[in-house]
Amino acid sequence: MTIRYPNGKKYIPIQKIGHQKKVDLSFSNRGKSLEDELNETNEFYLSRGIAVIHKKPVPIQVVNVNYPERSAAVITEAYFRTPSTTDFNGVWQGNYIDFEAKETKSATSFPLQNIHDHQVEHMQSVSKQGGVVFFIVKFTSLDRYFIVPYDNFEKYWERMKKGGRKSITLIEFETMSLEILPRFNPRLDYLKAVSIMTTTSNNATERQEDV
Repeated sequence: MTIRYPNGKKYIPIQKIGHQKKVDLSFSNRGKSLEDELNETNEFYLSRGIAVIHKKPVPIQVVNVNYPERSAAVITEAYFRTPSTTDFNGVWQGNYIDFEAKETKSATSFPLQNIHDHQVEHMQSVSKQGGVVFFIVKFTSLDRYFIVPYDNFEKYWERMKKGGRKSITLIEFETMSLEILPRFNPRLDYLKAVSIMTTTSNNATERQEDV
């Protein structure tokens, strides 16, 4: 099925970057996409009454449909009605949560080419309104996961916009983000990292107000 953006440009998925490598499926979670892992984690949060966080649906305008059989319909062409913003949003402990999930096959850096201007603008707007905004980035070849607060990410985005490096190195991730260690259930307990993020942010705000 062909899917196009509102401006007519053909949509080409770029969520996963780099060359494909053979995946070891000897463990139950190996080979799962980051989106699948987050969906399972969010189901765990919902079932335990911890948070209500869901994958955002993407509105699509159907253009052409084929009917190979009377009882079956196949969509052959469609358009995104509006540019997508972020992947997930919801509510946790009275906080609005909004985040983007990305994967990279690289073992040394995360290219910024698969993040779009309108996504960053959306995240900036949510951050200004007091929402909890971040990225979750998976280095698939390393099986490592990082949660990056939007405020930390913005520095590297601006660096690229000014003609600087067009990626964030693994070393930079290790210094400016929180690493999520995968576990059995839930697979990615990212809200523990979010709790640390919000506590640190609140403490910084209190210190500024005391000055």
